[in-house]
Amino acid sequence: MGIEARVSRKVDRLRSRPWPAIEREVADKRVAWFRRERGRLGLGPQPTPRQAFETVFLDYMGLGRKDLEIVSESDDEIVWLSRNPCPTLDACAEGGWDTRHVCRAVYEKPTQTLVSCLDPRLRFLRDYGEVRPHAAGCRERIVRVDFERFMAVALEEAEQSRREGNKGYGAVVVLGREVLSRAHDTAVVERDPSRHAEVNAIRRAVRVAGDANLCGTMMFSTCEPCPMCASLAVWANVTTLVFGASIAETAVLGRTRIGIGARDVADRAPGLIEVIGGVSAEACLRLYR
Repeated sequence: MGIEARVSRKVDRLRSRPWPAIEREVADKRVAWFRRERGRLGLGPQPTPRQAFETVFLDYMGLGRKDLEIVSESDDEIVWLSRNPCPTLDACAEGGWDTRHVCRAVYEKPTQTLVSCLDPRLRFLRDYGEVRPHAAGCRERIVRVDFERFMAVALEEAEQSRREGNKGYGAVVVLGREVLSRAHDTAVVERDPSRHAEVNAIRRAVRVAGDANLCGTMMFSTCEPCPMCASLAVWANVTTLVFGASIAETAVLGRTRIGIGARDVADRAPGLIEVIGGVSAEACLRLYR
């Protein structure tokens, strides 16, 4: 299909379909491609950011190296500027949409979905201060995130919670390898049942970001977020939830929990939200024994 036909098709879809539905369709298509091509790709269990970049943008998207200028590269990060012919860019120009809004709402999370098929510790991030046509190129990167490092921060918050007389939960909101916020539950001392660790962390993160849309972020929680907290993460458009101990595990230990898991909430959410459990699980479970 030529680029003009692809642009026309994108314009029609963006005008006629709910954007969350398009987001899910794009993600499903990318996952299906990965499953078909996994054997041919020959990637190991821990591909590098460079390998993820080449798989997603050169192999799957079919872009040319000359259109993707590598700005910097290390073992844990690759940064580039995209200047390729782009149907989405042209469709936004034709339809009168802002590319910063369309790319964030429709295409960023499906790209992360494909990257997560390779390794969920690799994160795709786009700098929305440098997106065409507002810049000469789109600045994008893939970074490797140390899950255990950020869960350790959440564990510190949980210990602080217990020292203060609360229930011992911690949460951290992260963008790439940067902590936007860290918090613990304060429901007991503040006499406010809504003050879960995740609620406090998200509220702080949106203040730091200056934006209620936390697309691109990950939230690390010592315990699987309850339905209230998981739903707030959906409304804040958090990209990924990472937790240590599960709702089921802590219920067995005597914690009062609503038996609706974060994945149940994610499956019913209007947009995509990734859920990863069992990170530093034993250390997290020790909090609740």
